[in-house]
Amino acid sequence: MRLTAAQALVRFLAAQYVERDGVEHRFFGGCFGIFGHGNVAGIGEALYENADLLTYYQARSEQGMVHTASGYARMKNRLGGLACTTSIGPGATNMLTGAALATVNRLPVLLLPGDVFASRRPDPVLQQLEDPTAGDISVNDCFRPVSRYFDRIWRPEQIVPAALAAMRVLVNQADTGAVTLAFPQDVQAEAFDVPDEFLEKRVWHIPRSLPDETSLAQAVAAIGSAKRPLIVAGGGVIYSEATDALRRFVEQTGIPVGETQAGKGSLPYDHPSALGAIGVTGTFAANRIAAEADLVIGVGTRWSDFTTASKTAFRNRDVRFVNVNVADFDAQKHAGIALVGDARATLERLGELLQGYSVGDAYREEAARLNREWDAEVSRLYSIEHDPPAQSAVIGAVNEAAGPKDVLVCAAGAMPGDLHKLWRTRDPKGYHVEYGYSCMGYEIAGGLGVKLAAPEREVYVMVGDGSYLMLSSEIVTSIQEGLKLTIVLVDNRGYNSIGSLSRSLGLDGFGTLYRYRRNGSLGVDSDESTDYLPVDLAANAESLGAKVIRASTIDELRAGLEVAKAESQTTVVAVDVDRYEGVPSYESWWDVAVAEVSDVESVRAARERYNEAKQAERSHV
Repeated sequence: MRLTAAQALVRFLAAQYVERDGVEHRFFGGCFGIFGHGNVAGIGEALYENADLLTYYQARSEQGMVHTASGYARMKNRLGGLACTTSIGPGATNMLTGAALATVNRLPVLLLPGDVFASRRPDPVLQQLEDPTAGDISVNDCFRPVSRYFDRIWRPEQIVPAALAAMRVLVNQADTGAVTLAFPQDVQAEAFDVPDEFLEKRVWHIPRSLPDETSLAQAVAAIGSAKRPLIVAGGGVIYSEATDALRRFVEQTGIPVGETQAGKGSLPYDHPSALGAIGVTGTFAANRIAAEADLVIGVGTRWSDFTTASKTAFRNRDVRFVNVNVADFDAQKHAGIALVGDARATLERLGELLQGYSVGDAYREEAARLNREWDAEVSRLYSIEHDPPAQSAVIGAVNEAAGPKDVLVCAAGAMPGDLHKLWRTRDPKGYHVEYGYSCMGYEIAGGLGVKLAAPEREVYVMVGDGSYLMLSSEIVTSIQEGLKLTIVLVDNRGYNSIGSLSRSLGLDGFGTLYRYRRNGSLGVDSDESTDYLPVDLAANAESLGAKVIRASTIDELRAGLEVAKAESQTTVVAVDVDRYEGVPSYESWWDVAVAEVSDVESVRAARERYNEAKQAERSHV
């Protein structure tokens, strides 16, 4: 069949399926796009001609549509994805932040930016970057370091091997991320004889691999000799749908569980072995057990600095690690015993090999007691009465309003840390906080992706004013597509998270408060600051088509959330919070370098505290 390269690609994408555990479904849920001269006559024409094969979605921001694709892929447990197409130029480079987020979080997203003319005859064309040292460079080369796979389609027939290579990476659970096929605008529209086999239905099997028996035997010996083992559940537990296997393993062995941001929900919050969040944004329950653990079993975690508290969390001199991970890169970290395999299959096999092993009754009860004590602390923080409300009380109101299967979405600022500690998760897919890249602006677009992937669930997006101002545009897309979001817009008059961090470093919250410039300065961030900018974010949301509810108290917030439940369109519930009423760090530390020399006394004091805390850092080798 003779087709253009773009037509062939669209038909190919519509014919791709994945299968795991005997369940088969289409991989691509559609294609987002903003059209310009670099893709309108190529991929744009192909989507127009094949509208019944691949659904087209209109976006308002190139970055936003990639975030939406990431949210969709995460909600699909990396077994589904979206494509995103743009023109060459700023449309393409606007996707770079989204590409980095997808790759850091290892989420499959297909990017199809237009590119310069392959023929080079019209050069230099509009928006073309000219490099005097190389004739084959365009702005799209910026995608190389933030893509898991990159290719440029110089001839139409090259779409065949390029598309197959792209799918290989997109469905690879160990090594997925952003895949970029830079598509010259003339090549998109050029035709070739497409092999029939290229357009036929293709099913990609997702295996559940097991570690080798030698490694399993080493891990079983290590676990069997441990007195105070701890499991750290990462995103791999949820992506591999291993939460039931984890629960059975925990109940069999009595080993307690701390959760990373991506792994939150691996156990229900009220399970007696659930210690909650671990690390910098962790609970005192998880961090106290971590401090004395003699063996740490990481399941599906990449051991970020937030999880390890900058390598100060695990303080037992003799601590050892067992790492269950589908990616050998992560399984080898901390000099651990590497169990390279699927999380669910590996946990089930470990359970078989550890029949008869259990931690002592006193250790089980210690974990259960800490779980109860932590839950009481959450209740205390939920019930704080303050004017304006404390952020913890806002989180409590939203948590109480949300149903067991509803999904909470967030990404950046002070909110993710508080949510990691405080959100009572009841369903493995109920907590969706992007913290691999912690990208401001992800929240609303990511929430849209979650809703696309799971339209039957209610989606609550919690977003601060800083993130909201960076990317609120996909409110319009949610309304256009009839995909309801409940957006809780928390106004703290600036960059609250960095304000708090800045104050702890002796910098008085410099540059983090929204206020007028006076006497040449934006001033410091303190509770005496009252010269705020008159920004009305709720009015902005209303102008984008959302229904808006304003709340000034927790009772009004609860009432607003009840009204939002009955709405059929995207609803924004706006509430001010006290930016200085924070949640404690609970015996944890994060390595943020402080100036070694300074004329500012508070900075010098912060450096002294930093030097003292840094002594607890260690290498796990």
